Amino acid sequence: MSRQKSALKRKDALLLIMIIVGAAIVGTVMWFMRNAEKPERVTVKVDGNVVYSESLSKDTEYKVDGYDGGYNIVVVQDSKVSVKEADCPDKVCMNSGQISKSGDTIVCMPHKVVVEIEGGEGTVDSVAK
Repeated sequence: MSRQKSALKRKDALLLIMIIVGAAIVGTVMWFMRNAEKPERVTVKVDGNVVYSESLSKDTEYKVDGYDGGYNIVVVQDSKVSVKEADCPDKVCMNSGQISKSGDTIVCMPHKVVVEIEGGEGTVDSVAK
C-alpha cells in the first residue's frame, strides 16, 4: 500500500512541476510579446472622434477642446503622455499619471476625452470572451 501512495505522490509532484513550468513559459512568451510592440503614437479622441494623433518621439503639448465645452492639455515628453491641466470638476485625468505602453489610456469622462498609446503592428484591439 505504501508503494502506491509513494508512486501517487511522485506523479502528483511531477504534474505540479509540469504545470508550473508551463505557466512560466506562457508568462514569459506573453511578456516578450507585450514588450516587443514598440509604442508609436499617442491618439486623442473626443466623443469617439480622433482630434489628434502624433508620434510619441515628438515632445509636444496639445490643448484638447472637450465635448460640450471644457479643455484638457495633453503633454508628450520623453515618450510618456500625461494630462497636465483640465477644467473638469474631478480632475481624475490629471491624477492618472503618465502612460507609455501600447494600450494604456487616460480618460476624462466629463469632456469625453480618451488619450491612448498605440503600438505598431500586432496591437490587440479587444479581448474575445
